Amino acid sequence: MNRNDKTARIAHVFSGTFVHSTLRAAVEILQNCVLGVDDKGKIAFIENHQDVVSLSEIWGFETSDIKQLGQYEFLMPGMVDTHIHASQYSYTGTALDLPLLEWLNTYTFPVEAKYKDLDFANNVYTKVVRRTLKNGTTTACYFATIHTDASLLLGELADSFGQRALVGKVCMDCNSAVPQYKESPSECKEETDRFIKELLKKEYPNVKPVVTPRFAPSCSSSLLSELGEIANNNKLHIQSHISENKEEVELVKTLFPDCKSYTDVYLKHNLLTDKTVMAHGCHLTDEELEIFRETGSAISHCPNSNISICSGMLNVRNVLNHKVKLGLGTDVAGGYSPSMLDAMRRTIDTSKALTIQDPQHKTLSFEEVFRLATLGGSEALSLDDQIGNFVVGKEFDALRVNVCVPDGPIDLFPGECPKVILEKFLNLGDDRNITEVYVAGRQVVPFPDTK
Repeated sequence: MNRNDKTARIAHVFSGTFVHSTLRAAVEILQNCVLGVDDKGKIAFIENHQDVVSLSEIWGFETSDIKQLGQYEFLMPGMVDTHIHASQYSYTGTALDLPLLEWLNTYTFPVEAKYKDLDFANNVYTKVVRRTLKNGTTTACYFATIHTDASLLLGELADSFGQRALVGKVCMDCNSAVPQYKESPSECKEETDRFIKELLKKEYPNVKPVVTPRFAPSCSSSLLSELGEIANNNKLHIQSHISENKEEVELVKTLFPDCKSYTDVYLKHNLLTDKTVMAHGCHLTDEELEIFRETGSAISHCPNSNISICSGMLNVRNVLNHKVKLGLGTDVAGGYSPSMLDAMRRTIDTSKALTIQDPQHKTLSFEEVFRLATLGGSEALSLDDQIGNFVVGKEFDALRVNVCVPDGPIDLFPGECPKVILEKFLNLGDDRNITEVYVAGRQVVPFPDTK
């Protein structure tokens, strides 16, 4: 092989088993390989181990510096949470007894109103960034709140801990049952502009702003138009919610009678782009999915939340058949777990439930779901040119997984191959099995003692 970048030095070299997804294979297992990461955090090479001596000569590393993965260890790409409400983390695992619209007014809006207090915000946001990183979420697409300074704090914390993140200051100017938890359209625009300007000015390498209308029912048409203009003028990501439950879909028809569908609301306000991710989509029609495909917009599938607050079940197979980009999300706190492993398990559960209802439905495999949590998530966030799998030139976002940690949740038996070990980790593993986490080549877990 040729070394193209003469200025780069090798920071890490790993030897052992690597598991990732490609465009052709939902799961590709590479055994007896070596992977090198340069000091810019990018994958420099991934080759057969028998070439390690020549690689060391080409790249100038010592073979004694190689990190050898154990028999029951592997590296996999970091997981991508395409939809998580950082501001709801304080009540994760509770308050799951109401349908969506009541749930928002009873639990969510009163809690999110507290983020005017930066001490409160710092406490919760520190915990959610640490918790998600420990669980292998190297990239998170966060909803914050309407509070600009607290949202900027979330960006600062994500950068400090080394997580790759899209951070959104929430915009909503109507239909809140908590009077103090909404802004005027002019305030939304001014504060969104300030949030974007100040976050970009920080020049964090892996934390960027995302334009965030909460969802159509909480935004006026004029605000949606303003946000579409801001996103397009600044070439920014966009996130929101769509077709989560049937009551919400009917409400949108009432609020936007001139629009053909929920999707049409966002389309007419220039909020569907190839950098848009919409959460849920449980009740989208095939015609709406075609609009998603045409615009390059993505869906974040949040199965824990969809079931926990009885919203619906997204037919992921149908979305994929329409060639719509799709990733997975935890949707904390509508989803009770901040772990992307849980999101994968609930995705398979939902797919199996659909198969029970319709035996002609083709159940998603664990391999397909693994892809959705890694490469699929990077595609949904239009970051697949940077992350998502182990391709030379991409940034090294990775998890070191050990399925045989002391007192861990997994038991192994003789003769189990790497694919069986992967499946056991996906179904049985937890944060104890994720022994190291890397983002852009930097080891971020275990946490330094200073954090």
